[in-house]
Amino acid sequence: MSEGQDMTVGQPAGAPGGQSAAELFLHQLGACGVDYFFANGGTDFPPIAEAFARAAESNRPVPVPMVVPHENAAVAMAHGVYMVSGRPQAVMVHVNVGTANTINALMDAGRDEVPLLLFAGKTPYSEGGRQGARTRYIHWAQEMFDQAGMLREAVKWDGELRLPEQAGDLVARAMQVAMSSPRGPVYATLPRDILAAATEAPLVEGRERVAPASPYPDPASIRQAAEWIAAAERPLVVTASAGRTPEGFTALTRLAERFALPVVEFHPRYANLPGDHPMHMGFLPRPLLDEADLVLVVDCDVPWIPHQEAPPAACRVVHLAEDPAFQRYPMRSFRMDLAVTSEVASGLVALEAALDAVGVDVGQIEVRRSRLAAQSTARRSVVRAKAVPGSTISPEYLSRCIGDAVGEDAIIVNEYPLRQEHCPRQKAGTFFGLSPAGGLGWGLGAALGAKLAAPERLVVATLGDGAYIFANPTACHWVAQAHGLPVLAVVFNNALYGAVRNSTLAMYREGAAARDGGRILAELGPAPAFEALVGASGGHGERVERAADLPAALARAVAAVRDGRQALLNVICNY
Repeated sequence: MSEGQDMTVGQPAGAPGGQSAAELFLHQLGACGVDYFFANGGTDFPPIAEAFARAAESNRPVPVPMVVPHENAAVAMAHGVYMVSGRPQAVMVHVNVGTANTINALMDAGRDEVPLLLFAGKTPYSEGGRQGARTRYIHWAQEMFDQAGMLREAVKWDGELRLPEQAGDLVARAMQVAMSSPRGPVYATLPRDILAAATEAPLVEGRERVAPASPYPDPASIRQAAEWIAAAERPLVVTASAGRTPEGFTALTRLAERFALPVVEFHPRYANLPGDHPMHMGFLPRPLLDEADLVLVVDCDVPWIPHQEAPPAACRVVHLAEDPAFQRYPMRSFRMDLAVTSEVASGLVALEAALDAVGVDVGQIEVRRSRLAAQSTARRSVVRAKAVPGSTISPEYLSRCIGDAVGEDAIIVNEYPLRQEHCPRQKAGTFFGLSPAGGLGWGLGAALGAKLAAPERLVVATLGDGAYIFANPTACHWVAQAHGLPVLAVVFNNALYGAVRNSTLAMYREGAAARDGGRILAELGPAPAFEALVGASGGHGERVERAADLPAALARAVAAVRDGRQALLNVICNY
């Protein structure tokens, strides 16, 4: 038997003896509300393909199957759908090698508390005599002693389909764990011969298996936090992800407005309050951190860099998050005088009510409001002065032009380069940043997922050139064309890995590596013609080198996307 041949044994999947485990698996996904099944298949997928075909003939609800020709992009797309819709999605990949290709994006999802259901085929148990048994030489080489071991630290739970009648239970359990607080990805392996086996189990579980409710804040802790905030003269809020939900965005905005609480977004992953709000004090903890007497850390894993800064010794620090201790981080030693375990929106609403009950000095709040509003206005004036056209295109000017071109309702998916102070977002759900895990290649796939979840919205991916290369752009542009997902990608092209260069210069500013600007091991020149890649998939591509040409190029790209074509601008930046 040649490598290209597959020998079948026994009855086909879904034979009269009962539906296959694969059919039960897909129908349970549909019953759990999963909309899409992002797949990059292999020899383990025939039972799944047959089950999809049979479901189409029966009109039974199952997720929409979507081929994505790279696993990293498939996981990023599932991530993107969830962050816009709040609905977890399914991904299936090929055995161990496909699993390995997901780990980068899976780490991003894990650190960003994104629930997704990742499934992978597994070498058939049986070496003969059963439907789905081993039929190719590779089935022996791809078997592992512990396939899930390579990603166990990145997921909340892992399981395996051992009996065909358990297919529905496996899906229901995976969904329940993924959606339990704090949310996150899960993983299960599906041996081909078990998927192909017939089962008499019901098509779907009869009763919904709900996830436990998110934790509600302890009233005593909330009252203590309110008393400390009410007594503080120089309070500060630091957040990265308060705007994970629209309710969190609204709650933080209202709290900051009512009690004149300055807010700093430190490495934000979401829009957390309107960018032009008088209490929005930028993106760095200092200088407000230096004088704070109370810091409220809201869903922020790293509120400052201890090697460089810290609140005063007498300052009280309160952390509020679903897991305020970030227990999955091996080392995290930030000061914590009070920890409030709570979903952000409910915690902030409870805190607002507690502040009303405790009572606040209205005169003190108004004095603070005037002082902070003046500081905010001065800061914005300085920021605006930096975003001007020059002889070359700066990332500040490019960021400002993007904001002007796409409007306040567009969804921006940012993988590092966007300067948010020059492209302020005013609404919830209009900005999504890279996970703190920092796994590159997420942005373009996540933008495609966002477009899938919100087809009526303009979706823009702002990417570094290194991040774009990591995104497997050929696969992503194919997906955009094949599935009708026109997005705009803007590549900030400085022909190097900025993080590598910047870290080298920070550590060895006077060292030998600084003599060429820290470009050693960071150099990405000569840069490819990225605009040609999108053209290969029917998209609109342009290279932009002059600041004077940028606004018009952005307008053409936005028009192309609104007309149904994906677009990419390869913007040559000097930074």
